[in-house]
Amino acid sequence: MTGALVGAAVGDALGGPVEGHSPDQIAERHGGRVRGIVGPWHGDDWRTARPIAPYHKGDGHITDDTLMTHALIRVYATVRDHLDAYAIADHLVPDLITTPRWIPELEADALPLHRLFLAEKWLVARLHYGHVDPREAGAGNIVNCGAAMYMAPVGLVNAANPAGAYAEALDVAGAHQSSYGREAAGVFAAAVAAACVPGATPTSVVETCLALAKDGTRAAIEAVAEVASGYDEFEPALAPLRTAVAPFDTVGPDYRDPSLGARRPSRLHAIEELPVALGMLLIADGDYRRTVLGSVNYGRDCDSTATMSGAIAGALRGASTVPDDWSTTVAEASRLDLRTPALTLTEVAREIFTKDRTRRRTHEAAFTALTDPAA
Repeated sequence: MTGALVGAAVGDALGGPVEGHSPDQIAERHGGRVRGIVGPWHGDDWRTARPIAPYHKGDGHITDDTLMTHALIRVYATVRDHLDAYAIADHLVPDLITTPRWIPELEADALPLHRLFLAEKWLVARLHYGHVDPREAGAGNIVNCGAAMYMAPVGLVNAANPAGAYAEALDVAGAHQSSYGREAAGVFAAAVAAACVPGATPTSVVETCLALAKDGTRAAIEAVAEVASGYDEFEPALAPLRTAVAPFDTVGPDYRDPSLGARRPSRLHAIEELPVALGMLLIADGDYRRTVLGSVNYGRDCDSTATMSGAIAGALRGASTVPDDWSTTVAEASRLDLRTPALTLTEVAREIFTKDRTRRRTHEAAFTALTDPAA
């Protein structure tokens, strides 16, 4: 658990400052590929360079991906059982709008709501103000990686049970997303759960994803995995991976200027971040550092891509694979305890497993009695 959650947060922090840019732009800005924690893209002008997003991305600051991940862990700590869409309405949304927390990118205590992207603010508008059925609230939202980016805890609660993680994440994500955005949430949770299976490999994780994924999400993962199989370093794979995923990505070549068809529901398309994260996992053979750096230098929505790949690689190889200098810097710069949430979720996951075992045995006894010819 610690490897996945620390790995996700560190990947998030590394990807934040170069989000939205191309590999070439990143290399030009930093004099080569990013190899660790870097400062804001616009330096000291980070507050005003992009008024729509006046955030201090860089210097080890986590973004909304980690804020949402930790918020979901707090929901698990409250409910102490499997979650559904109603848990998002009853617990996650109040957490986002009632309790100020330190927001590294704002350099202030604030409600998490004030840092969230529009696709996440949708949760508050639809569930708190609109009182929409939580199971249907995701319909109508822009279809992106917003729900997928914080589903690692679902995979960890269902560790070594990818099908269970997939089903639970689809239910939880119904409050937030629809179509391939919701599907990606399920598949990402399944990937994290699959990475927890003893003896798991990057290949087994991707095979599990392909067995569960549907429609464009499955096709995109398959296309990216096929390309990734021909590389063992991310540098020469950056352009080929983008070419492989482009037919399934609705945003288009200019990430900051989405196409008119961007982020609309479709059975033919997929979010870009999850397939690329899995591709980088394959290229790096699960090595955390190389997996995350490949995701970061890919650009575009690379904080979320690195969040996902970092969670999977961290679950696969354990906390020790996350470089200590990175995790220490991120924790200190973000004023965030990266390890206690993992301890909390471990305790909750054990409680849930015990409940599942009791429920399963009760069902087995009832089914046995029901089918007993002598009964």
